[in-house]
Amino acid sequence: MAQAITDGTFAAFVQDNKVAMIDCWATWCGPCRMLSPVVDELAEEMAGKAAIGKLNVDENPEVCEKFGIMSIPTLLLFKNGELVDRMVGAHPKAAIQSKLNSLL
Repeated sequence: MAQAITDGTFAAFVQDNKVAMIDCWATWCGPCRMLSPVVDELAEEMAGKAAIGKLNVDENPEVCEKFGIMSIPTLLLFKNGELVDRMVGAHPKAAIQSKLNSLL
């Protein structure tokens, strides 16, 4: 299961993990709901290699503003605390896994 991330826990989550991905989502977003089980699967499969979290955009405006999140779902990919990539929209599991593997 992906870890719940908030404006308050975001910085530590990204800094404390060599590779991190954050799923920016909202409860009212259909594509976000479709992607949610994929993100949870990846969180379990990548445990120990990459940290995966979920950030509710309606409840956490600071992170959204900082990274210019205009569309959801948006996956933010970090390596060593730096944003290195983003994926906007509902992508297949294999595509997301490939991006994560490229950062390991």
